[in-house]
Amino acid sequence: MVQYLGTGRRKRSVARVFLRPGQGNIQVNGKPIDSYFPTESLRVPVKQPLLATETADKFDVLILANGGGVAGQAGAARLGIARALVEFNVELRQRLKKLGFLTRDP
Repeated sequence: MVQYLGTGRRKRSVARVFLRPGQGNIQVNGKPIDSYFPTESLRVPVKQPLLATETADKFDVLILANGGGVAGQAGAARLGIARALVEFNVELRQRLKKLGFLTRDP
């Protein structure tokens, strides 16, 4: 099985992200994204790199997040997804960098 790995960090949170070919399902620590991140303001940052690169329906995303709070984990997941997308296709790097998705937030 082909998969792409990206690791993101924000504050005290760490997220390991695995992109696998699929239909666009996102799971965080074994739960659907809607149940793990209760508000839309937490779900949107996680989906931004996929939407910006028009790959939201091409991958299933598995996120293993730990440490910190849910806001930090969402930020870490965004960075991890962006890094995994660059591993998938290096040509996406320029667009993701321009949008700030490859920059680590302290």
